[in-house]
Amino acid sequence: MKRIGIKGKQGDSVIYVGESIDRLNRYVPSDSTIILTDTRVADLYGHRFPPGPVITMGQGEGVKNLHTVAGIYQQLLDADADRSSYLVGIGGGIVCDITGFVASTYMRGLRCGYVATTLLAQVDASVGGKTGVNYHGYKNIIGAFNQPRFVLCDTGLLKTLPAAEISSGFAEIIKHAAIADADMFAYLEAHVGEALHLDPDVIEKLVHESIKIKAAVVNQDERETGERRKLNFGHTFGHAIEKTTDFSHGQAISVGMRIAAQISVAKNLLAPSQVDRLKKLLGDMNLPVQAPVDTDLVGDALLKDKKRERSHIYFVLLRQIGKAIVKRLSIKEVRTGIELL
Repeated sequence: MKRIGIKGKQGDSVIYVGESIDRLNRYVPSDSTIILTDTRVADLYGHRFPPGPVITMGQGEGVKNLHTVAGIYQQLLDADADRSSYLVGIGGGIVCDITGFVASTYMRGLRCGYVATTLLAQVDASVGGKTGVNYHGYKNIIGAFNQPRFVLCDTGLLKTLPAAEISSGFAEIIKHAAIADADMFAYLEAHVGEALHLDPDVIEKLVHESIKIKAAVVNQDERETGERRKLNFGHTFGHAIEKTTDFSHGQAISVGMRIAAQISVAKNLLAPSQVDRLKKLLGDMNLPVQAPVDTDLVGDALLKDKKRERSHIYFVLLRQIGKAIVKRLSIKEVRTGIELL
């Protein structure tokens, strides 16, 4: 098991890579823990949860909204939850985001932790303290920063995931390597087959290295005022694609990274050969680099990007594989990427 720490303004978070869900009871109090999960995770792993109340929600982006949150508030009231209660989200990114948001707002703040059961959650959603829900299709536009006390990344749980969901998680791993670690990017290129087949040593290394990158960035900039913006590589167009198509998060971010890389080339920052490497790795990981979109809808979605400030967007570009920069681009400059779709 490997341990990675994040220091937050309102508390510290510790991520344990390789820790088993069966040892969750070591991290939470036995008499005040309330578990939040979804129906699929409850069916698969409910027998491995520690004793105590369980609140179950539905699955998919459609449940990530204020209606679901309000229902959880009511169930917490019914369970006599108070400020001593400890919420634990067991599931993927949606469960982690909702749990963290509920914990940050119910009675003005409860302790919380996560058991991340998907690759995407382990390397991204559960790490860094961002929580939130969607509103009218706009991702995470209502939310808060709230560091979980702990995150357990049991890589053994990934074996029950569909292949498409594994690939979706690799989009965020590739993103981390692309913005911060050229050696990790090369390792991914050399171990595609083992990674996709969840070779225990390879997947634990990639999860650990990916979390290390994100944790290092968050430790510098918890509230996303500078360095943390680099973690949005591919996300400006990715979120717009996700909102306007049926692409998963990872698929949409994959296309978004390709577009951001090509904009980097257009701005004479990145060599075309580096885009070719990125596209090949994404393809090898069964991720798309094109998306069938309505360009007008994508353009409208870009205007709702959380990184927008009036007529500009903080946009992440690459100088080379392993090195990203953030530029304040005009909306007009960013919209040129629509032509690349």
